[in-house]
Amino acid sequence: MTTAATTPHPVLRVTPAHPAEAAAHFRASLAFHTDVSDVAAALAAGGDPGFVVLDSRSAQAWDQGHLPGAIHLPTVLIPEQAEALLDRSVPVVTYCWGPGCNGATRAALALAELGYQVKEMLGGFEYWVREGLAYETRRGGDRRPADALTAPAEGDDCGC
Repeated sequence: MTTAATTPHPVLRVTPAHPAEAAAHFRASLAFHTDVSDVAAALAAGGDPGFVVLDSRSAQAWDQGHLPGAIHLPTVLIPEQAEALLDRSVPVVTYCWGPGCNGATRAALALAELGYQVKEMLGGFEYWVREGLAYETRRGGDRRPADALTAPAEGDDCGC
């Protein structure tokens, strides 16, 4: 007779954290990160969103496409130029290409080390475009249809 294995499957091989510990972890994560949908909603609401958006990519990447209203400051130039372009009393949201790029993380670190409040926008420029949001290029504005794998095919609210 064969007995069932007692080793838990990979999901529960490590026991989930206590709810209070999990809440602290996820609360801390939200202090460091925001996402494309939340940034887009804040910017679309009109008026002052209470933060600025910073594109940390190269000039070539910026010309290829960037968020409307974003400030362009490549990570390598942050130590020299941040003070002239940014107000320390206004939180900064950084982004780079997308989830496969840690440029926004490096930019956020550089800004935090200079005394700025900062969050990283998860998904970066890639997910901004994939969610069907408008962006600017050196030739003007552009927008692509939403990718149904990353955003609702109809409407703007994913329900998250």
